Amino acid sequence: MSGIVGYGAHVPIYRIKTEDIARIWGEDAESIKKGLNIKEKSVPSRDEDAATIAVEAARRAVKHAGIKATEIGAVYVGSESHPYAVKPTATVVTQAIEAGNKVMCADLEFACKAGTAGIQMAMGLVDSGMIKYGMSVGSDTSQGRPGDALEYTASAGGAAFIIGKNDVIANIIKTVSYTSDTPDFWRREGASFPSHGGRFTGEPGYFRHITGATKMLFEETGLKPSDFDYAVFHQPNGKFPINVSTQLGFDMKQIEPGLLTPIIGNTYSGSSMLGLAATLDIAKPGQKILVTSFGSGAGSDSFAIEVTEGIESKRSRLDLVRSIIEKHKKYIDYSEYLKDRDSIKKT
Repeated sequence: MSGIVGYGAHVPIYRIKTEDIARIWGEDAESIKKGLNIKEKSVPSRDEDAATIAVEAARRAVKHAGIKATEIGAVYVGSESHPYAVKPTATVVTQAIEAGNKVMCADLEFACKAGTAGIQMAMGLVDSGMIKYGMSVGSDTSQGRPGDALEYTASAGGAAFIIGKNDVIANIIKTVSYTSDTPDFWRREGASFPSHGGRFTGEPGYFRHITGATKMLFEETGLKPSDFDYAVFHQPNGKFPINVSTQLGFDMKQIEPGLLTPIIGNTYSGSSMLGLAATLDIAKPGQKILVTSFGSGAGSDSFAIEVTEGIESKRSRLDLVRSIIEKHKKYIDYSEYLKDRDSIKKT
């Protein structure tokens, strides 16, 4: 059985508050905060993109795992904001961590669940014996059109997970996927900002797939909500994961450790993976964690994870997610935000 050997995270230091965005558009900040359950979001600086975020998370993952990067046989980077339309992000990460040349690389795209899809791919390669360790990274500098509801949530961040069979900190008991062709969210080639299908983003998109994948996992494992100490669901805002957890029979105590969107926004491919990393930061041996991601278009990957004794020996190498989020945090105003996001067009 393959499992998690190590993980790492990265979130940019810059933030913009919900009220600063609302003030520009003449909207009620308190209503937006309450409706989306978001206080502020992370913003990448001008020299940060999905590749640099992925590199920082990957380096921390290698450090935490305590392995040689040359032992990693596959690197996958999931994102919907890869810096190049044609040129892989995964090769940048591979060279930055000095993994060598004997490595399979690929960029993945499935909206916000590309990173968890990479974990499943790494599991298959490890379990088959083709590689010793595999890495999957979920990293994004997500986009939102100025004035659109997405502008309040679309943020930046990422997490990397190393999968293997040796010295694991958490076993992946089971993973399943639930997929359909549901056009709830999209961005065409060359478009600067994504579009969303209004009513399709909620019930037909997010809720149908999250509940579908999670219930499938319950059926195939015989587990139920009370068997899990923690649960992490994709976080497009701070409201949806709370609502879906209630629908599925989980409580706030179970989801609170991994609920990061209210303080950093929606990191897209990094969302559920950052939530899992924050939960593992506090998890104890023997505890179980449920994770269900969601990617528009649409699909969900669900995982049942059990923490092992090995997690304790690696604590000292760990950069805690919430410490990364709070360390050196700096606030910017809306004009700086537009400049850094290249939303001001000169021609």
